[in-house]
Amino acid sequence: MGRLQTFVADSFLRFTGYTYSNLSRLFIRLFVSVMFMQFGIRQLVNYHSLTETFPTVFGMSPVLCLNLMIIIELVCSLCIMLGFMTRLSTLPPILSMILAEYYIISDMLGDLELYGLDSVDPGYLPIMFIGIYIYILLAGPGRISFDYFISLRIIEARGSAEEEELEEV
Repeated sequence: MGRLQTFVADSFLRFTGYTYSNLSRLFIRLFVSVMFMQFGIRQLVNYHSLTETFPTVFGMSPVLCLNLMIIIELVCSLCIMLGFMTRLSTLPPILSMILAEYYIISDMLGDLELYGLDSVDPGYLPIMFIGIYIYILLAGPGRISFDYFISLRIIEARGSAEEEELEEV
């Protein structure tokens, strides 16, 4: 009985006590970037058909809006994937997903169709992206990123210690 209790206790501590926060942040950055990048690639492939039907924002033309979305979806995803200017790179996708959600909801309200928790309408996708990007914005890129290595270079150039300059990363 003593060996079993020790095994269970050790297993419990391994599964709950050890964290892989940097690896987790790398995973979420890679996952959301690949998922978001797919939209930009699809828009590039269907560029000519989308130029006339793409929604406009702030009085801009559909072509300009489409070009901005493609840039946001590809460039910001690449930066987030690499962990380069990560927190800054989350802001354009958050804004674009807020606008996408606005258009989805306004289209649905125009048809007087409200969606509920059991709906399969695409309104949940922008909200999911907003949540993931806000998490990345708050958590930061972690140690497996260009941001971290650039920070180490800056700290080294200042002659400071990592513990003085950076919180727990």
